[in-house]
Amino acid sequence: MTKTLHIDASDPVEIFGAGNRILNEFSSYYPGLKVTGKGTEIVLDGDEEHIDDFIRQFGRLVELRSHKPNLTVYDVEDLFSRERSAEQFARNGNAVIVHTTDGKPIRARNATQEEMVRAYFSNDLVFAVGPAGTGKTYIAIALAVRALKNREIKRIILTRPAVEAGERLGFLPGDLKEKLDPYLQPLYDALGDMIPGKRLQDFIANGTIQIAPLAYMRGRTLDRACVILDEAQNTNLGQLKMFLTRMGANAKFIVTGDATQVDLPRREDSGLLKGIDKVKNIKGVATVFFSEADIVRHPLVSKIVKAFEA
Repeated sequence: MTKTLHIDASDPVEIFGAGNRILNEFSSYYPGLKVTGKGTEIVLDGDEEHIDDFIRQFGRLVELRSHKPNLTVYDVEDLFSRERSAEQFARNGNAVIVHTTDGKPIRARNATQEEMVRAYFSNDLVFAVGPAGTGKTYIAIALAVRALKNREIKRIILTRPAVEAGERLGFLPGDLKEKLDPYLQPLYDALGDMIPGKRLQDFIANGTIQIAPLAYMRGRTLDRACVILDEAQNTNLGQLKMFLTRMGANAKFIVTGDATQVDLPRREDSGLLKGIDKVKNIKGVATVFFSEADIVRHPLVSKIVKAFEA
């Protein structure tokens, strides 16, 4: 069959490259298709499935061009290498996600973490719910760091609701950042495992990595980002809706929480499980439930969780 793809560009050279170099590089990944560039059109002849995939992938290349002054053949290589990588994780959730600063591989450590990794690559919104010590947040941050290193996103945003476990922020010393930094320290710790200190400081200084309380998300549109909401059991339903509706184009959202550790004045105000129930049937949304059997911290943590549940 034959299809014609129309390119929305005033100058097709911006997309096709000089002498159609970029288009030819892109077409090399589809040896079964006959690809002809004519002005602002691409004529495709071949199998319908391959044509549809060509159009889908070329749309991603055009979208990438909108964020860059120019395209190169290396952008084409990156695009297809990321696609293959995503397929690899979809098949094997135990593949290496990223390496620590001292070169150790970070990968899923049990079947539920593997399920979370696969869910991330197959969906744009993932809920990861379960007890402390199961590695929910750590895996989420590893996936975000991987996406940043692979240039799949332009920023990482980590947020928590500013609900204190037994103390009030107003009584802590310092300005707002100094009050919040200790509360957000677990997020800094995980990032510090995966990004060298000086580079992490640079990322935070220039806004590539943002760590802020949930209230700071209101009114924003978060695009081309991996956004992680941690301790989501301490959000009410309205706050959770506010966060989820921040999702912009080419964004990935991960929501982590432990429904048994609610720090709100009334436990029934927690919106985590209520929110999951409302969106669970939407395509592109996945929920992964961890149990005490998935705890990967000190062996005593699992016993402590069981004791408190009893």
